[in-house]
Amino acid sequence: MLVGYMRVSSDGDRQTTALQRDALITAGVDPRHLFEDKASGARDDRPGLKQCLSFLKSGDTLVVWKLDRLGRSLPHLLDIITGLRDGGIAFRSLTEGMDTNTPHGELLFHLFGALAQYERALTRERVQAGLMAARRRGRRGGRPVTIQPEKLEAVMAALYGGASKAAVCRTFGIARSTLIDTLKRTGWNGTSKV
Repeated sequence: MLVGYMRVSSDGDRQTTALQRDALITAGVDPRHLFEDKASGARDDRPGLKQCLSFLKSGDTLVVWKLDRLGRSLPHLLDIITGLRDGGIAFRSLTEGMDTNTPHGELLFHLFGALAQYERALTRERVQAGLMAARRRGRRGGRPVTIQPEKLEAVMAALYGGASKAAVCRTFGIARSTLIDTLKRTGWNGTSKV
């Protein structure tokens, strides 16, 4: 069975699914098996897509007018299509001519997968290069220090002296979560100096 999914980005009257609906029906999708969303593709909570994916059964084919109607990014799109394939469901995009039931469509799917993996590797490489450049300039990655060393010494002395965490937070004007995170980083065990 052919099942169609349509999406437009806004809920107003300016955007409509009419073009997509006509194309999907012409491709053989029964109008009763069409699902739609009027929401940004970046949103994870698209009820029409969730209904569509739960409606599909092994042997069905999900048909979309264009790839960008289904996924918010290449990795997201590949996750959806991989999930379909794992469930024995084919995928077809009318505009791009992609059909995972054909050798050509299968090749396109694998090419997209390779491109997504390449994109992730490039992103990881850029992040690492940026961190190394920052270290060379004397900067460290991560969160900035929230409690300065002098203040931290006074806080630790108060805690070793028997003050409660709540009292230390009030006295030194520190948020409880900040104090607890800082104590974890310093290795403080609550009883003895580290």
